[in-house]
Amino acid sequence: MQEPPMLSDRTALLIVDMQNAFFEDPLLRRHRDALVRNCNRLVGWARNLGMPIFNVRTEHAPDKSTWTLSMLDDDQGFLFAGSDQAKNLDDLDIGDATEIIKRRDSAFWRTDLDGQLERLGVESVLIAGVSSHTCIAATAADAYAANIRASLVSDAIASEDPRFESAVLGLLQAEYRQKVVSVESLLAAADGTADRETPVTSQHTRPRNGMKSERSMT
Repeated sequence: MQEPPMLSDRTALLIVDMQNAFFEDPLLRRHRDALVRNCNRLVGWARNLGMPIFNVRTEHAPDKSTWTLSMLDDDQGFLFAGSDQAKNLDDLDIGDATEIIKRRDSAFWRTDLDGQLERLGVESVLIAGVSSHTCIAATAADAYAANIRASLVSDAIASEDPRFESAVLGLLQAEYRQKVVSVESLLAAADGTADRETPVTSQHTRPRNGMKSERSMT
């Protein structure tokens, strides 16, 4: 169910795993053009509002030191740093975003994303990218664990399996009180905030739970 977005000057945009490797899967490739188009619309809109933008990418080392259990079980690695697989899609307009490199599904797992958001005073995030039932879901769940409110942008996320996507999005809404919004609803909501003068600042009031996520989804 779509819900009205809640925007403030303490919101950040996360673009997750919009990388070549993930779109090698034909079930995800069919969503590629629409995802790029809508992610680019989000980035342009966020840029105009002075909203922090994070480009979250997955990378691994060839020596297996960063591999997930499933990669180790299959003895097959991918997304090696510096490879074409690990690069963002060519037509993604993300060059000026802050980059976060992750090793697992969640953008929070053993990265400095939470610390960067805290320093910026961010209290809520918009999440876009792939895949809905894995990396998007894990990132959203860890945002909740960090007391950061999350909204999932329905037409800027996709999954190889719509059944998993539907189930996971339903769970995030029901259990974690996270919203599912659309690009159009965000652009419309921003009409009332586009003239704001105060960007996200370094002051914050977000409660901290004192715990770092050790989630290791595969």
